[in-house]
Amino acid sequence: MTLTFALLLGGCSLGPDYKSPALEVPAAYKEMPAQAQTPLAWPSEEWWRGFASPDLNGLVAETLRGNFDIKAAVARVQQADAQVRISGSPLLPAVDATGKDSWARSFQRAGGRSGYVEARSVSLAPSISYELDFWGRLRATQESAEASALFSRYDQQTVVLTAVTSVASTWFQALALQDRIDIARRNLADAEQVLGAITARQQVGTANLLDVSQQAALVAGLRAQIPGLQSQLAQQMNGLGILTGRPPEAITLRPGTLNTLALPEVAAGLPSDLLARRPDIAAAEAALVAANANIKVARADFFPQVTLTGSAGWLSLGLNSLFGPGSFFASAAASATQTIFDNGLKQGQFELAKGHYDELLAAYRKAVVQGFTDVDNAVAAYRLATEQEALERVAVATAQQAADIARAQLLAGTIDIVTALQAQTTLFTDLDTLAQVRLSRFQALLSLYKALGGGWSRSDVVPPASTIYHGVI
Repeated sequence: MTLTFALLLGGCSLGPDYKSPALEVPAAYKEMPAQAQTPLAWPSEEWWRGFASPDLNGLVAETLRGNFDIKAAVARVQQADAQVRISGSPLLPAVDATGKDSWARSFQRAGGRSGYVEARSVSLAPSISYELDFWGRLRATQESAEASALFSRYDQQTVVLTAVTSVASTWFQALALQDRIDIARRNLADAEQVLGAITARQQVGTANLLDVSQQAALVAGLRAQIPGLQSQLAQQMNGLGILTGRPPEAITLRPGTLNTLALPEVAAGLPSDLLARRPDIAAAEAALVAANANIKVARADFFPQVTLTGSAGWLSLGLNSLFGPGSFFASAAASATQTIFDNGLKQGQFELAKGHYDELLAAYRKAVVQGFTDVDNAVAAYRLATEQEALERVAVATAQQAADIARAQLLAGTIDIVTALQAQTTLFTDLDTLAQVRLSRFQALLSLYKALGGGWSRSDVVPPASTIYHGVI
């Protein structure tokens, strides 16, 4: 008897119960040596502060407050929480109350007599209805809603991580472009100085017009590069507006240089740790849990739906006698609904739910593999960019020495302009390349922080409040 009562109240699930899918998790990252697998420093919650840029800290703060994508993600969380409450409401009885006061007046003639007759009735009738969740359909619907609410929370964190890394990337690009503009201006000034010296020599007959023209062509080329770099810089600064949720005119920061920023080191740790550190992976699994619950719903739809209804109240011909003797009435009913023939509708819905689960299972496994791939790519990119920057600094130092020697010999008249031009061009190219390589190093480190989840963890997310009625089972 107790078990029967438990089944009536709590229902039973037809399954399938969710189980975490089997995953192929590597023991170590391909791009990291075995001794470096344990995290030296996992990203902190405010990892961007490690770059030691007050301007970046301010931009991130504005992004967290005003970014439109983040606000939309927060609204989606609110909608998902509301859906949890909506889905949980059928698990408890619904209670209504109906009150009615009616009056009628009609003209009647009977037995040679005629006149107006008035009739009045007053009623008050509360009612209750409750669907017995025999097969767990309502409970599974609630489970799906709760998993979807978790998905919205994880998705919000993915949006936050994307927005923060985007604003950091944009700021780094602006700083690198400012560095390149400064380099281009210095190079232009150096080339103009050489041009002035060659022009002076041409006036006294120790240089010819071709020498002047060749150096003038180099000066013109350097001068023409600057507007293009300034245009790119303006676009990056304007891009900060949409990321922070403000018009471009409100962005008043002036970019400085990448050379003063820190490069906060971080280690990737073990691949198994990544599963709880990436919000996109968590979101993919939450969607899978919701799809699994929807299979339960579709399976339960094959079975009868049983509903209990009851009502009680008072009915009287006058308000003053509504609660008097003889005015009370009550009724109760039980009903069951079973589909006999639906032309394959329920079977199609069941197969659709299973197909959707299989699709999301593939998406979840892809998200996991993509996470490992992102970390490997970022680790390799950062390591190689670090090596390239060191090599490029050597190239710049060598080119600087060659350019200084060539300039001195050119002014002394011991080499021709072609040799000097080659030395200048090599130096100017290496200086610009060094600025771009340093940006690549910052971008690779930023990608690594993003690939590691940016300091996020599943334990940081508070699950939605459940409204499930827990029965005896």
